[in-house]
Amino acid sequence: MTTGTPTPTYPARPRRSRLRTFLPLGLAAWLVLEIWLLTVVAGAASGFAVFLLLVAGFVLGSVVIKRAGRRAFQNLNEALQRGGAPSSSGSGGNGLMMLGGLLLMIPGLLSDVVGLLLLIPPVQKAVGRYAERTFDRRIRAAAPGTLGDAFQRARMQRPDGKVVQGEVIVREEPGGDAPQGPRPPLTR
Repeated sequence: MTTGTPTPTYPARPRRSRLRTFLPLGLAAWLVLEIWLLTVVAGAASGFAVFLLLVAGFVLGSVVIKRAGRRAFQNLNEALQRGGAPSSSGSGGNGLMMLGGLLLMIPGLLSDVVGLLLLIPPVQKAVGRYAERTFDRRIRAAAPGTLGDAFQRARMQRPDGKVVQGEVIVREEPGGDAPQGPRPPLTR
């Protein structure tokens, strides 16, 4: 029995990206390959040698992460004392060094090899340039406007009844950004 109201039509489900489709498969293949490689090396050398390799990778990875973190903190501290932003030349490789250290800490020989490769400065520069180009290309391909504009458009297109639609008008005072005296505290 129907009431005369039309049945609701639901929008089609969005397509899954290739990354969401193949990432679990890639991680499973990586894990199987790591376990297989560990068993091959353990059969060729010994289980104790593989254990020592894994412990050495963990210790080396933790040292690398600690050192890169200290360097990043020192760069940030120096930049704050100068009153500016941290220079990208000194801190550019810290993120990749930390990633290399993390890969060294993960048990497995392939992750250790990739982690050691990320500790080599020419490889760091090449990977950093590639990542920067990829990031710039994706940013340029994104819709124009700021992130605030995107939220503003989404709010206006799909009001939920709780948001009052409107505009914010900012009037600049003559005199620029001069402080206007002490402001009251923001507590109630």
